[in-house]
Amino acid sequence: MELRFTEEERAFRQEVREWIDANLPAETRERMASGRTPTKAMQVDWQKRLYAKGWAVPHWPVEWGGQPWSAIKRFILSEEIQSTPAPTPLGFNCNMLGPVMVAFGTEEQKKHFLPKIANLDLWFCQGFSEPGAGSDLASLKTRAVREGDHYIVNGQKTWTTLAQHADWIFLLVRTDPGAAKQQEGISFLIADMKTPGITVRPIITVDGAHEVNEVFFDDVKVPVANLIGTENRGWDCAKFLLSNERTGQARVGASKERIRRLKLIAKEAPGGARPVMEDPRFRSRLTDVEVQLKALEMTTLRVLADENRALSQRKPNPASSVLKIRGTELQQAISELYVMAAGPYGLVSADPEADRWNEPEVAQDWQTLAQATYFNWRKQSIYGGSTEIQKNIMAKAFLGL
Repeated sequence: MELRFTEEERAFRQEVREWIDANLPAETRERMASGRTPTKAMQVDWQKRLYAKGWAVPHWPVEWGGQPWSAIKRFILSEEIQSTPAPTPLGFNCNMLGPVMVAFGTEEQKKHFLPKIANLDLWFCQGFSEPGAGSDLASLKTRAVREGDHYIVNGQKTWTTLAQHADWIFLLVRTDPGAAKQQEGISFLIADMKTPGITVRPIITVDGAHEVNEVFFDDVKVPVANLIGTENRGWDCAKFLLSNERTGQARVGASKERIRRLKLIAKEAPGGARPVMEDPRFRSRLTDVEVQLKALEMTTLRVLADENRALSQRKPNPASSVLKIRGTELQQAISELYVMAAGPYGLVSADPEADRWNEPEVAQDWQTLAQATYFNWRKQSIYGGSTEIQKNIMAKAFLGL
């Protein structure tokens, strides 16, 4: 594997940087640089700019808005967006549902939905987890009974990220409760969130943010035309989707940006104390994280190089579990370094009224965000498949255990 970028790739990186500098709105740039998430309006505006440039979904097939690029060029674009930092294209649309629809959807579904998914004309959320089906997702109980041209859906989803902003939801439902194996009786549906019977209730997380929700389905009518893939074979779609989701969780560019900013912060110290960068323990931990991040970057490039094969064969890539584990572990480690740098100045109470995706809110200093981010990112080793489940997947796929 060639570990040096070519002249063409370096020129492309410079092109991306210059385009982002010229097109990223100042308000969005300032909000992202402060460590806060973009508002919904900022997210939609930026993705539309990327789509107009042809850069929103470069990993998709060309006929659906993708680019005939190498894995390296796709990685460079992603890294530059994350390290600016600028909003990344909405993962639910671009990395999860979009590739599933490309691989399993009908031509009519592709023509109608894929442009809207890529341009964020429709904001999708993910309805997978349930109160009794988290890591053991195949035990889900949300039921869909077919009646003529519709499915009647009843059940509950939980931890549904940003459902308060979603126009549509993609969800797993049980269509054959008598199947010999749990996975064989599951189907993959998409539904309009305005459909009567869908209720969204907020869950306020420990850092005081409204990020996740409960979603209830009470006799919700979903057209059979909204079935993705084959009835009772939705588990194939789910495995494929989760593989793409886990690949995206490496977030190498975002971690690089946070380390760059942390180094600047660590050279100064609140209240005139000795800068934390002079602490040997801090420097040692920071160096260790940087070395591990470089190794993760190399592994990510190898997995991305195999992405086109996975898409064409509609098969999940088990190597994505490696990226998921290491990526989330490193992001958590970086959040711990921020808390270490903040020291006692990070001990602030969370505001349960804050909504980071809507309110302009007064800019918070980095010490405040250090603690909030630390608590919020504890979830990373759970969502998208817990670390324990990922290790089981790797043991089976790579070791044959």
